[in-house]
Order: sequence, then structure tokens, then C-alpha cells
Amino acid sequence: MLVLGGLGVDLVVRVPSLPLPSVDSAVVPPIETRVAHPATGLALAFRALSVPVVVFDAVGADPEGALVTSFFASLGVPLHTVVAPGGTRRAVNLVEPGGRRLSFYDGRPSPPPVVPESAYLPLVREARHVHVSIMDFARHALAPIRAAGVTLSTDLHDWDGVAEYHRDFARAADVVFLSTSALGDRFESTMRAILADGVVTVVVATAGADGAYLLTRAGTFLHQPAIPPQSPVVDTNGAGDAFAGGFLSRWLTGDPPERCLLAGALTGAQACTGPLSPNLMLDRETLFVSMS
Repeated sequence: MLVLGGLGVDLVVRVPSLPLPSVDSAVVPPIETRVAHPATGLALAFRALSVPVVVFDAVGADPEGALVTSFFASLGVPLHTVVAPGGTRRAVNLVEPGGRRLSFYDGRPSPPPVVPESAYLPLVREARHVHVSIMDFARHALAPIRAAGVTLSTDLHDWDGVAEYHRDFARAADVVFLSTSALGDRFESTMRAILADGVVTVVVATAGADGAYLLTRAGTFLHQPAIPPQSPVVDTNGAGDAFAGGFLSRWLTGDPPERCLLAGALTGAQACTGPLSPNLMLDRETLFVSMS
């Protein structure tokens, strides 16, 4: 499994409630700096599920970039990087006690607009599957990845179904994940539009407490209810990435759609029970037991 793009560092601030009270200042629990963003959540999920994973991205020659590289070295997950002139991606996440979050992403340009194909194509050719994050440089990698003959997935996150930027990713992928958060009751029509406009074989829409929905090119439409985690929900950061990791781990083995959805629901639920970390994710043996 190759994960292309999507690394970053979060500043996590635990707040008493969202939206925030109208005050000038407040004392909060210790503020955490954490290696995160989609590629990290996916890499942690695949690692726990015993799926060999490699990550490629552009990171800055800055303290955040050093934090990312040292974190992946401690995991034993191969990380290949080029330098992002604008620095490593970063965000501030406000997290309330029930785990709900509000993320503020730093809008500075981070990776170079185009990464040379020679930097990532050797990794693509060694991979069975590539998951592409919606980074701008990764848009230019979509055609070379498809030409290499490997399957491809992407996550459109909270796409509104309209913004053109996401369409290139949706059109190029075999598996498309997205959130229903910005779609409301348009989520099913958006799923069908994705299927009509690309090579995709399956679209998965995650809906938080409402579970997840799946639509295949063959017309199968499924709903997987949310699975209550074994422990209280603490932090939803990375839950969607864990869901995608669980789903893809079974999709790659040829499991039927309902089994892939169940795996995603179980891994996503577990990821809500603590801060994103190597020990948080559901492991392969526990997943198998939970699915039996």
C-alpha cells in the first residue's frame, strides 16, 4: 500500500464546548503537538492491520518536518519525501469533550505545485494499491498512477459536491470516500454522480453517528449503522482515515462490500476512543474476531 500525500502536524486544543463561548481568554488542558492529517491516520491503520504501507509526501525543512520524519522512523513505516518550499502542512484542532472537532488548516502553499514523476513512480510500480490524498501536487500524479496499472483510491473528505478541484481525484479513483457533512440529503445523488463521471467501482460516504453508505457500479446500495466503540468517544481526529484503512484492508482481499463496510465501521469506531497514536488502532486479529 502506497499513501501519496496528506502528512501534517496538528496543534490540538481541548476546549469545553463547541461553538466556543464568547470570552477573551480561557485556561485549557495541556495543548498537544501531534503528527496527524490523513496520511498518518491511514498509515497507522494499515500498520495495525498488518498491511505493508509506504508513505510519500512533500514536507518542509522545518521543525514540523523533522517531527514527521522522526515519528515515522519510530513506527518503522517507510517514508519518502521531497522538500515543500512553503513548509510542512499544519492545523489547529479544537476538540470538545465528546470528541467533536473544529479544524483550522494553515492556508499557506506547502508542497511544490508539481513533484517530478521520478520521485514517486518507482514506489507506485512496487505497490499493489495507491491511496491519493487531495493535495495539489498529487493531482498531477493521478494520470501517471493510472498508467502504471495499479488500483487507486482517494478521500474527498467534506466535499460539497460542486467544487471542481475534487473532481479530478473522483474521476481517477477506483474507490472514492467522502463525508456527508457538507452534502446533507444530497449525499446519495452525489455518490451516483461520481459513479457516472469516472472509472470508480465503489463510492463510500461516511456519516458520523449515522454510519456509512456504499454504492457500487453494479447498483448495490448499502447502509452500515455506526458501531458504538468499546470505550467513550474522546477524539474523532483520524476516525475517517481509520475507516478508510479498515475498508481498504478488506477490499484488497476481495471481501464483499458489506464486509468491507463493517471493517471500516469497526476501525473507525475504535479510532474515536483516544488521541491519534500507534496503539489506538484496531489490530488485524481483533478486527477478525469483531467481524466474526
